[in-house]
Amino acid sequence: MPYLINGPERDKRFADLKFADFRRMALDRSLSQHEKVGFPNSYREGKEQAIFDDIVSKLNLLNARDKSVMEIGPGCSVLPTMLIDICRRHGHSLTFIDSEEMLSQLPDAPFIRKIAGYYPHCEELNELHGKIDVILAYSVLHYVFVESNVWGLLDQSLTLLAPGGQMLMGDLPNVSQRKRFFSSPAGIKFHQEFMQTEEAPEVIFNRVEHHQIDDAVIFSLLMRARSQGFHAYVLPQRDDLPMANRREDILIRRP
Repeated sequence: MPYLINGPERDKRFADLKFADFRRMALDRSLSQHEKVGFPNSYREGKEQAIFDDIVSKLNLLNARDKSVMEIGPGCSVLPTMLIDICRRHGHSLTFIDSEEMLSQLPDAPFIRKIAGYYPHCEELNELHGKIDVILAYSVLHYVFVESNVWGLLDQSLTLLAPGGQMLMGDLPNVSQRKRFFSSPAGIKFHQEFMQTEEAPEVIFNRVEHHQIDDAVIFSLLMRARSQGFHAYVLPQRDDLPMANRREDILIRRP
C-alpha cells in the first residue's frame, strides 16, 4: 500500500495542489482557514500556537526590535496573523508574498506590505536584496519542489537576506524520515492504531519516490546554501507538533 508516499491520513482534496489551486481555494467560502491552505482541520486546529512557538524559537530575530520580516506563501490561516501580531509588538516591517487571492484574506496595517505574485518571480524583490532580516517559508517548499524550481526559491531568498539574517524553510515532508519512522516500533504502533489493523506498514528503502522530498533533497539544499557562504542546518520539529514524526525544518543564517 502507498502509505509512505501519500498516506491514508492525507485528505485527497489536498493532494497534488498547485499555485492555481490555492488561488481558487482562497476564495472558496465552503473551506475553513486550514483547508484553504491545504490542511484538514484536524491537522492544524488548536495546534497553531505550538507551531508558531516552534517557528519563533528558531527565528529568534523575531524577538528583536525593528527588523525587516518576510513570509513567502503565508496563505490565510491563523499562522500569518500570529506573525502580524509579533511584528506589531516588536516594531518590525512585514512583507507577505502570495497570490492576490490569498493576500486579500489577510489584515492590512501600515507596517505590512503585500506583494502579489509567484515567488521568486516578483520584480519588486529587486529593491530588497540584502535588506531582509527574517524570511519564513512554512509548508511551502514541497509544492515548489513539484511545480516549479526549488533552487530558484532558495537562491533568490539568499540574495534577500541581510548580514546576520535568518531564513526558515519549515514543515518539510521528508519521505526518508517518514520511512525511518514507520520502520520503528513507535511508527508501527502509530500506523496500527490509526489504521485499526494489526499489520505493520510497508516500508521500502533505497527507492526514489518521485515528486517527494527525501534526504538527498534536504542535504542538497544545505550544501547549496553553504556553498554560497551561508550557515545551514536541518532541525527537528517540537514533539507536540502534528507531523513532527515525518517533517523537519531547514534553518539558514547569513554570517
